[in-house]
Amino acid sequence: QVQLVESGGGLVQAGGSLRLSCAASGRAFNRYGRGWFRQAPGKEREFVATISVSSGTTAYADSVKGRFTISRDNAKNTVYLQMNSLKPEDTAVYYCAAGAIPTTRGANYDYWGQGTQVTVSS
Repeated sequence: QVQLVESGGGLVQAGGSLRLSCAASGRAFNRYGRGWFRQAPGKEREFVATISVSSGTTAYADSVKGRFTISRDNAKNTVYLQMNSLKPEDTAVYYCAAGAIPTTRGANYDYWGQGTQVTVSS
């Protein structure tokens, strides 16, 4: 069993930055891939970024490439999402997820956090 807790969301002006954290507890942290997803009101959940907690290999959605950076600190069992140059269209609830491998497909993740709200004002 893996428990995930996100933090770091909030209200920021367009062009600003936020860093989200996802702290994991439970068993076998280093076996899992980690992903960040987001869901805006009235829209489907979408992939944002993923990382392999063992190799550090990353992948990003085109919409955030060059602006967002996913990273991990295995000693702290934590994954981060650094978000720069934020835009109003980045407004959403952001979710952290854990699964056997890093992937862009939400269905392949076994565990999800409760979500953290990110609001970007224009």
